[in-house]
Amino acid sequence: MRSRNFLEYEHYRYLKLALLLVGTAIFAYVLHRPAIGTYGGTWLGYVLGIASASIIGLLMWLGVRKRNYYGTGTMQGWLSAHVYLGISLIVLATLHTGFQFGWNVHTLSYVLMLGVIANGFYGIYAYFRFPHLLTDNLGDDSFESLLQEIAKIDSLARTNSLQLPDEIVNLVRDASSETRIGGTVIEQLSSQHPNCPTTIAVKRLHGLGKTMRASQIKIHRELYTLMLRREALVARARRDILLRARLSVWLYIHVPLSFALLAALLAHITSILFYW
Repeated sequence: MRSRNFLEYEHYRYLKLALLLVGTAIFAYVLHRPAIGTYGGTWLGYVLGIASASIIGLLMWLGVRKRNYYGTGTMQGWLSAHVYLGISLIVLATLHTGFQFGWNVHTLSYVLMLGVIANGFYGIYAYFRFPHLLTDNLGDDSFESLLQEIAKIDSLARTNSLQLPDEIVNLVRDASSETRIGGTVIEQLSSQHPNCPTTIAVKRLHGLGKTMRASQIKIHRELYTLMLRREALVARARRDILLRARLSVWLYIHVPLSFALLAALLAHITSILFYW
């Protein structure tokens, strides 16, 4: 039997709850006709605002729940609620504003909320997209085993290259010492290495094969095969880093953006209470 993911938790319990909240809010908003027009200061605006702020507080609590093994409910349930209730805020908070926006802390908190939600959508995509790609890329290997195999190839390649011209010795040495597996954040997220010493070595070895003496052809062929293998292993190691970076990078945005939202929300609520 197929196991259910967090989106399907308890037969879509939190999707149904989110739809109920959204449907009720839209129904009330359509019927609500205040004399001064719709905005966050009407009775419905306050109800929707309190509901939205409460949901944001609940969603922020997920971070605490993840670190509390004995917390209430399952992590799958909390994550499902986090996703569906978070999405419902797009409607609830928008109706709370009454579509009244300006250059103020109120709109800032709304924009930050949308940013957090948009970032969360990428998180859902990453959760379902990248884990199986990581498995497909590594197969039965691990990242550490790839590095160990690359190190073994380097040892064999350096030994073999000593029987060939100095240019080849230098190519193998550079490939071993100067090839970067990870690199900068941009390189990890893009996996672009246009001047990779290993790739350069493979290309040059292919071209130099035509210049080898008869006694060097066999050893050159063995070395070329080793370097092709090295290039493939380096590509797999880089892809592993790429996938892991794309799987986790959204959290480095989601968490600080969430705290920025919380700060703006507190300022929003404080200003309302002060001027009430």
